[in-house]
Amino acid sequence: MTLTSETEVPAVPAAVRELRELFLAAAWPAAIRAAARLGVADALGDTPVTAEQLARQTGADPGALRRLLRALSQRGVFVMEPDGRFSHSETSRLLTDGGPRSLRHMALWATEPWTWEVWPRLEEAVRGGGDVFHALHGKDFFAYLHEDAPDSARVFDLAMTQASTLSARQLSAVLDLTGVDVLVDVAGGQGQTLATLLQDHPGPRGVLFDLSSVVAHADPRLTGDGPLATRCTLVAGDCRAGVPVEADLYLLKNVLEWDDDSTVTTLRNVAEHARPGARVVIVENLVDAGAEAGFTSAMDLLLLLNVGGKKHTRADLLSLVERAGLVVEEVRPVNAYLHMIVARADGR
Repeated sequence: MTLTSETEVPAVPAAVRELRELFLAAAWPAAIRAAARLGVADALGDTPVTAEQLARQTGADPGALRRLLRALSQRGVFVMEPDGRFSHSETSRLLTDGGPRSLRHMALWATEPWTWEVWPRLEEAVRGGGDVFHALHGKDFFAYLHEDAPDSARVFDLAMTQASTLSARQLSAVLDLTGVDVLVDVAGGQGQTLATLLQDHPGPRGVLFDLSSVVAHADPRLTGDGPLATRCTLVAGDCRAGVPVEADLYLLKNVLEWDDDSTVTTLRNVAEHARPGARVVIVENLVDAGAEAGFTSAMDLLLLLNVGGKKHTRADLLSLVERAGLVVEEVRPVNAYLHMIVARADGR
């Protein structure tokens, strides 16, 4: 038998290779989730180790763990050394728990059990134009999280805090708080962003507004004996039902991702109690702006599935802001992937 050299093997067309990788792409979030849940990134130190050593530390089967890490190394998550040992890559270090730029909780959030239930129903969502979550669980997404999936709700809170940690300082650098006496972080999660703003800007007082189950676990800097506690008030509520807080500036960061009517209602709720001339600052990933269109477009589809919501284009979001009766003053980037829309509640 004569073996043909690799140079003589017909090349697989690029479009075929790309489509094959796409329709098997579910393997990658599953692999990332497995590595994160096993704690592989934290078990792996600064020197290469064998799969057998990692298996002992993580309670995994050595052969299966080797296969997992070999697969992830092909995507730049971990490095498979020539001798078969494994070491960190820049990407795999982001899966460590508590690292300075950790994405571990965000990766877990994007791969929670409910996500695997909704993705196969994308055709149904596209045909109907709304979420599939209520039909699956008999209740809306956030009610399900807090009533039936507390572990997933906790991952959500940690993921949102993690996301805020990465962007809060950059937002603080571009957000003008001159003349602001009271700042409200609407649906502000555990308050990572608000704490950063109060820490960087000693003038304003802050209000963290979110569901009672969320503010109950607020950033320790904002509660008890925390250094910012005397400047912060925790208020429980649902911004889609009302925002009964009078303030000079309202921040809505990665909040307006429901259906259009809910977005407009929330903005009107904010404007209802705003002081004369109050600013409403909206910070979002825009589908048609920034350096992460792939990430934002994927999130856009997930929002369709779970809450019937969306990520917005610039024009779409601006039209909703104006529909709510707010007057847009400025649109500017916060960083490579976030944009800030500054509006006035009364047009002044």
